[in-house]
Amino acid sequence: MLLGLTFLLAATAVGCGDDTANAPSPCTAGADVYLDALQSAPDEVVLEDGTPIGDCLTEEQSAGEIADVGQGMIGAARQLNDEALEGPLGEAPVQLGYLVGVVDARAEDTGGIHQDLALNVESAATFIPHDEVLPGGFQQRYEEGLAAGREAA
Repeated sequence: MLLGLTFLLAATAVGCGDDTANAPSPCTAGADVYLDALQSAPDEVVLEDGTPIGDCLTEEQSAGEIADVGQGMIGAARQLNDEALEGPLGEAPVQLGYLVGVVDARAEDTGGIHQDLALNVESAATFIPHDEVLPGGFQQRYEEGLAAGREAA
C-alpha cells in the first residue's frame, strides 16, 4: 500500500512535480497542520486558513502535489495512531476516523487519483503492531470520527 506513495514521492524527486498548485498551501505544510486542525473533530475541521481537509484533494491534481499532501496526512495519521493505541477512549481515535473518512469520501469524488492515498492514510490510521488487538473502545470512537469525516467531505 505504501508503494503507491513511494512512487509518488520518487516522481516528485525526479522533477515530475506540479506545474500548477491546486491545493491550498496549508495542505502541503506537513503533519502538524493536520494535527492542529483535527483537534476539533468530530465537529467541523478546517486547516489554519479555513480550508476543509477535503479541499486538499483536488481533481486532476498532479502526482507531486498528491505526494506532498499525502506526506502530511499520513504523518498525522501515524502520530494519531500512536496516541490512539495508548488512549483508545481519548480524542485520537475520533481524529483518525475523521481523517480517514474525509480522505476516503473525497477520493471517491476525484476519479480515483487519490485512491492510493486513501488506502495509505487508512493503513497508517489503523496500524496495530505485533498482531495485537485494538484496545477496547477504540472502534466506537474511530467510527464516530469516520462518519463525521465522510459527512464533511
